[in-house]
Amino acid sequence: MKGKRLLSAVLAMAMSLSVLGGCTQTGSTAETSAAQTSAGTEADTEEPTTTPNEEVSARITCEGTAFMVGGKEIWMNGANVPWDNWDDFGGSIDGTFWDETFAELHDKGINSVRVWITCSGDVGINIDENGYVTGATDSHWSALNLLFALAERHHIYIMATLISFDHFKEQNQNHQAWRNMINDNEAIDSYVENYLKPFLEKYGDNDYLWSIDLCNEPDWVIENDECGKQSWEAMGTYFAKCAACIHENSEVLVTVGFGMVKYNSEKYNGDYGSDEFLQSCYDSENAYLDFYSTHYYEWEAPWYGNPFDVTPKDFGLADDKPALLGEMPAVAMAGNVSGSTARTLTQCYEDLLANGWNGVMPWTANGVDDCGDMTDIEPAAKAILDAHEELVFPLNDRETEEF
Repeated sequence: MKGKRLLSAVLAMAMSLSVLGGCTQTGSTAETSAAQTSAGTEADTEEPTTTPNEEVSARITCEGTAFMVGGKEIWMNGANVPWDNWDDFGGSIDGTFWDETFAELHDKGINSVRVWITCSGDVGINIDENGYVTGATDSHWSALNLLFALAERHHIYIMATLISFDHFKEQNQNHQAWRNMINDNEAIDSYVENYLKPFLEKYGDNDYLWSIDLCNEPDWVIENDECGKQSWEAMGTYFAKCAACIHENSEVLVTVGFGMVKYNSEKYNGDYGSDEFLQSCYDSENAYLDFYSTHYYEWEAPWYGNPFDVTPKDFGLADDKPALLGEMPAVAMAGNVSGSTARTLTQCYEDLLANGWNGVMPWTANGVDDCGDMTDIEPAAKAILDAHEELVFPLNDRETEEF
């Protein structure tokens, strides 16, 4: 009961802040700043919240090429909700949005979401011009306290995307700091010790933090001039050291959201998420990914085909781990690109399940761009739920916890 009292307190305090229209570290009132600090302090000192079912852990694990929870297989009937306000966690968060969104998604059969923990790299994490990280702001932690409390309340599994290629784009003020960070082993260590470890200490025991996505589409960090065309060795060292830290300090699963299978497959330009590559960058047996989370959009079809007609192995991924689509459009496949076939989103879901994929997370449930929204996702998510409820909610946790 102590955990539920804490969750109730964190929710009440954080929601009282969110109705003010979001909190930022600069420009907030003294009362708001004090409340944020209080929320962060309480979450730091109290015990982690309990799982909805005291007898069965809600922690997702990997067994071979399957995701498992409570001794049963789970299929990630997911969605991307990357942000509400860009840089929510340390910039501006609306708790009502996240509360209502998680409630709606769960009600419609969504069991997981992918959320960007930092978007631009300009707020939330304290990083100096040399790429050394000293920690995070109080507003960052208090916003995340709310996010993970709401995830637990609504039984929504979160894939937490820590950084994005956006961090390296020259339009963002800290872009050079992030470039310096991944190119300096000691700077990467400062990120691991002063940010990632505290992140795991705060949220690693929350079963609804099911996975950490180390970077959104690192492909563009390598390929694009605006990101400085960094090396795979630099990115790989960041991946490897972070993965080792996560495995050594938690049961949270690790992945990388590759923008295309091109860099996640020996079939094409090399698998920069393989155990072999990561451990060549950092000599640790804990430097590995738990599952593959490649992204797919129709423009990729002429080069790599489409994932709906084939198994993950035939698409080009290694066949020793679970695999899901961490992004794909929420709208239907038009089929007007060479190598692509027109099909509804419902058909896409059914084909992925039939071909052994372990889930899908369309972009996005909240319509951040023109790739669709929840109205597009709902029929497909419902079809899977209706046909395979035991795979979507294997713990039968359809009811939101009351506090």
